[in-house]
Amino acid sequence: MKTVFSLVIGCIKFILFKFERMKHPRRSFLRNSAIAAFSLGFAPLSGKTNALGDSNASETCDETTLDLYGQGPFYTANAPVLVNNQLASANEPGTRLILSGIARSLDCINTIPDMLIDAWHANDAGTYDNTGFNLRGKTYTNEAGFYQIETILPGKYLNGASYRPRHIHFRLTPPGGSMRITQLYFEGDTDIPGDAAASVNSGTYDATARTIPLVLNSEGKYEGTWDIFLNNGAVSNGHDLHLETGMLYSASPNPFGTRVDFHYGVFRRARVAIQVFNMQGSLVADLEEAQLKPEKYHAVWIPDSKLPQGIYIAVLKVNDLQVHYLKLIKRD
Repeated sequence: MKTVFSLVIGCIKFILFKFERMKHPRRSFLRNSAIAAFSLGFAPLSGKTNALGDSNASETCDETTLDLYGQGPFYTANAPVLVNNQLASANEPGTRLILSGIARSLDCINTIPDMLIDAWHANDAGTYDNTGFNLRGKTYTNEAGFYQIETILPGKYLNGASYRPRHIHFRLTPPGGSMRITQLYFEGDTDIPGDAAASVNSGTYDATARTIPLVLNSEGKYEGTWDIFLNNGAVSNGHDLHLETGMLYSASPNPFGTRVDFHYGVFRRARVAIQVFNMQGSLVADLEEAQLKPEKYHAVWIPDSKLPQGIYIAVLKVNDLQVHYLKLIKRD
């Protein structure tokens, strides 16, 4: 009788433990590590997480949101598959970061195995590798829906007059589903409140569940947990900003020399401008700022003769929001 009673008590404890893990997904995935304050010049900033419900099939989880800036201008296709989960090589300068989590469907119960995770970010100095695949790569969730990526904390770079907070870009594609593009941020980053994308706290582009805390483990590496929630098999990428407001159709010639012709469309009446930035985030041209009606337009940019060779980013700006990008290459 005593053995049976002990077995029943043990089963109850196990059920309670499993229930507690479902209520607190972060607690489930962070390793037993020494927790330390994240002190890299960040100020305190609170964020919220996606909380798993109970096993009731009627419960649903909030879908991982899109990012207001979408993919951004620095994506490179055909990145290699990661080896040993290493997005950053062992000798990559910077503060090491281990990111892990689980991908679940919106019922909060079923996991998503074999989901493609395409990740990229800036290096410690805030620069993207636009000629190769450093800090760019793909991995997949395992048969239980788990993933892990080891990299470094991305550096910051100027976006106009202010710095973008540290962030990692993701293209998430579940088997049989559509791709979802988003970005991940980190709690305590002092540049989040002033960033147009990272500061969004409601609606389609709500970034709060994509702003995660970090802890320091016993190996001196920061760890973060980001759980992904998608409508497996029927994921929609939502409404891209450039599809709703405007789009840069082309910039030619590209590579360019002494002239660039922009062809673009405006889809609703708005204040519109075309801006060109260098890779350091400095504005090098500001064109066509005007109140425009829905129509197709053409603009000409005559670059300064002293503009150095390199990569530039053309941005379509609608009502002070950057909605579409094209990469330009300057050659003499």
